[in-house]
Amino acid sequence: MINYYEILEVDQDSSLREIKKSFRRKAKQIHPDLQNKDKRASEEQMKILLRAYKVLIDPVKREEYDRFLGRYQRQRQYHFDYREFLKKRKDDLHSQAKLIFYDLLNFRREEAIELFLELDEQGVRLENYLSRDDYMDCAFLLAEAFTDRGEYIRAYTLYKKLYIYELEKPYFHHFIEEVIDRLRDLVCFKMVNLVPNDLLLEYLRDLIAFNFSNKDTAFFYKKMAEIYSNLGENDAASYYLREGLKLNKKLSGVKKLMDKIGFKESSSF
Repeated sequence: MINYYEILEVDQDSSLREIKKSFRRKAKQIHPDLQNKDKRASEEQMKILLRAYKVLIDPVKREEYDRFLGRYQRQRQYHFDYREFLKKRKDDLHSQAKLIFYDLLNFRREEAIELFLELDEQGVRLENYLSRDDYMDCAFLLAEAFTDRGEYIRAYTLYKKLYIYELEKPYFHHFIEEVIDRLRDLVCFKMVNLVPNDLLLEYLRDLIAFNFSNKDTAFFYKKMAEIYSNLGENDAASYYLREGLKLNKKLSGVKKLMDKIGFKESSSF
């Protein structure tokens, strides 16, 4: 795991001002345009430096990164091959669950996913074998990995479970906004034209029930209207578009949809 504090040459408790100052100094040292030798290597160094900087100047991302870094550092303190130790304990589901989390933290995504799917087929649920905090971090990393693989339904299922857990007892706090953004992105953009309409409508109803905000809910209603419009069900499309406009009169991108379904505006909103 890359230590962003080492990349920026700052302490883990450094202030935002210190991080910015160090970034400017390091950027001048390695910027490709200022290097006479090995420009490609300088470009790669600059990419890592920028990635570290963007994470550490964002309070929410920094808090989440610190949590993962702390776990990684604690695991590195073992004086034996912890991963091999976990792998050998195949009959111990607690160890196998920890192995999935360990591999995700150490960028062994494929190994983690392979084991997760194997256990999932057996009906094993990670939340039963990890602490609540570990499970939530593990599920977030798994959902991220499934999204990158284009397995959006699996990713959605995990993010949805995380959101429900967060409602029951806050853990992610401000970072839950990231979970909401990813749920929205999966259902309203990534899944479109890839997931059957009935399933997409079901997911949109889930998001509406979560009641994130009036603006979000209005957008979800509009997406439902678009799906029903594509199915030729204009009455249903009109109903959901009207529900969306009740919540957000300035709902964008509806003019073409209105014309398509013969929508008649109502004074009720």
